[in-house]
Order: sequence, then C-alpha cells, then structure tokens
Amino acid sequence: MTSENKVHTIGVLTSGGDAPGMNAAIRAAVRRGLQKGVTVKGILKGFDGLMNDEIIDLSAKDVSDTIERGGTILYTARCAEMRTLEGQKRAAEVCKKNGIDGLVVIGGDGSFAGAQKLAEQGINAIGIPGTIDLDIACTEYTIGFDTAVNTAMEAIDKVRDTSTSHERCSIIEVMGRNAGYIALWCGIANGAEDILLPEKYDYDEQKIIENIIENRRKGKKHHIIVNAEGIGHSTSMARRIEAATGIETRATILGHMQRGGSPTCKDRVYASIMGAYAVDLLISGKTNRVVGYKNGEYVDFDINEALAMTKTIPEYQYEIARALSYNYSK
Repeated sequence: MTSENKVHTIGVLTSGGDAPGMNAAIRAAVRRGLQKGVTVKGILKGFDGLMNDEIIDLSAKDVSDTIERGGTILYTARCAEMRTLEGQKRAAEVCKKNGIDGLVVIGGDGSFAGAQKLAEQGINAIGIPGTIDLDIACTEYTIGFDTAVNTAMEAIDKVRDTSTSHERCSIIEVMGRNAGYIALWCGIANGAEDILLPEKYDYDEQKIIENIIENRRKGKKHHIIVNAEGIGHSTSMARRIEAATGIETRATILGHMQRGGSPTCKDRVYASIMGAYAVDLLISGKTNRVVGYKNGEYVDFDINEALAMTKTIPEYQYEIARALSYNYSK
C-alpha cells in the first residue's frame, strides 16, 4: 500500500519479546531518518507505552554506543488493548497528537498485527521482524535468532562437557513455544542424540529410552536431548528416563539467557539494514508493509499477506539432524 501523505515524523517502538539486535535496528532507523530530514521519536514500552503517551525525542547521540547492547533501549511490553478497536483508535490518536505520521514496529506477528491496525487508522506503519524464534513466514531471517541460537549452542557445549565427565544423560530445554528452530539448529550444531520440536509433538519417549540404552551398550558415555519449550516438561521427563534406564539424567532449562547478550555480527548487520530499509519505505510513501530477507535480498511484503503465510520446519533439515545423531559404532 502507498500513502499519499508525506512523512515528517517517525516513531519507533519494540513490541513483544525482546531480541538481541533490536538496538541495532533502532539505531539505524534513527540515523537514517535524521539523514533523510525527518524527526524521529522513540515510543517506550511498545504499544502499551504508545497508549500512555510515553514518547521521547531521539537524536543520533541518543543511539550512540547501543549497537553492541542486547535487549532494547526503548523497552518492550505486550499490550492486550491493541487487540480492541477502542485501543487501536486511542493509539492512532496519540500518534497524531505527537505528530507521528510514520511508525516503525519491531517485533513478531503480534506486533505486525498491531501495525496493520494502525495503518487502518491512517498511521503509516512498517514492521521489522524481531524475534529469536525465527517463526515469521515472510522472511528467512529474524532479528535475534542468530545470537539466541549461538547462546544456546555454547551453553549446550558446556552441559555436554560435564555430562560426559559424569556419564549422564542431559535434557537441555531451549526457547521455542510454537517454533522449534532453536532446538533444530542446536540439535545439529551440538550433535544431539535426540531433538524434540513442537512441530513434531507426537514423539515417542519409549524410543528415546531405547536409543539411550542402545547407545550406552555401544559405549557412548553421554546422551544429549535438545528439547524445545513447546514440548517442555524436561524435569519430569528426566525423572522418567532415569527410572527406565538407570542412567543419571539431568534437565537444564536455559530460559531467558537466550534473549540476552551482545548481538552477533550477523544480527547487528541485518538489523541495521532492516532498520534503514523500513525508514526508506516510509519516506517513499509505503505503508502496511513488513521488511523481510529472502534469497539474499532485503524485500518487503504487505502485512496482511505476511500474516497469512505459514512457516514449517524444513523436513530435510529435520531428517538430516536425526540421521547425523545416529551412533554407527558396533
């Protein structure tokens, strides 16, 4: 969609769960906007802060020395009120009161839905995919995934060290309530013996137990299970496995550490380009769009089209992950 209204003031907000690299996107949006001669304002605490008029001016200095920081300098929150027409109208009114005629929304599908509703209320809005889950269908990359998956991988490496020393079975639970990309990638990168994904919920625990027993018979001294949050119940699963195998089994839940930390080079670069790209779209008159990365290029989609897309775990990746975990030793 193209708007006939020229953008003079851009607002930037982060919404939903935080993701490493969000600050790089904020920084790029601010500096690109200022370079193009528009005023840039920061909206604190996502749509919730927008409802409460928590808005500040942003200068180039305000975003200096932020590209290396995890989290989001604008803070973030979830906002149930944005799901109501009354809330959407109120948010649009606050934008108009502050002279904001263009909005950059960094977050996931829920954040994009909020941006789409604001576009319906006459506020030009562009979404940037910011989520560690990599679960947005219109893009091959989301801000924060690379950092989160590397954080998880490094943690699992450490758990493997102690698991091997004590000849244990270890279940490591990673984030991913509805999407198992962190679990899948870590399963491959860490050489896990079993990977449990929410997309493959009908896993057979008895087969996992049999696999552990067979691997131990073949001389394998440890067994790593990477379990996505959407499967969960890691602690009770560990108790059942230990009871069935006689092998000491421990559960480690990585939790919110996966959201924190200094973003990787990839997250900093991709987020920076996406932040600038979003501003360029607004200045060119585009609205109701989502920035994405496909086939080596930065692209944009209609928000409605993006929200209608579905993303599934690549079957070949999953099959290879399982194949590589097989212990071929006699």
